[in-house]
Amino acid sequence: MAAIEKFEDIKAWQEARRLLNRIYEITDGERFSKDWELKNQIRRSGLSVMSNIAEGFDRSSDREFIQFLRIATGSCSELKSQLYVALDQKYITDKLFSEICQKATDVTKLINGFIRYLRKAT
Repeated sequence: MAAIEKFEDIKAWQEARRLLNRIYEITDGERFSKDWELKNQIRRSGLSVMSNIAEGFDRSSDREFIQFLRIATGSCSELKSQLYVALDQKYITDKLFSEICQKATDVTKLINGFIRYLRKAT
């Protein structure tokens, strides 16, 4: 594993960034963008994933970092739950729902793998 010198080096953060960009794309759709509350909430969930990885990186211990990573995984789950609302309201297609949910699941797996790595390192 290459040395991680800044939060931007973390694969989970990189993928969370890609996920958030995709969320911004889909929430700009005409029907979706009219539901301001859902649009805002799903964007905040995606932003929370990235932000908690970054914030945790600069904490003073791996234990604190892991806590922020856990919050990030919770935000991924929140995002997925909100995608169900978007699907049920027909703001997104089944195919798009599956794509974004899979991306969120992949980010969660990366974060959980990183948590396991940090636990072994301490």
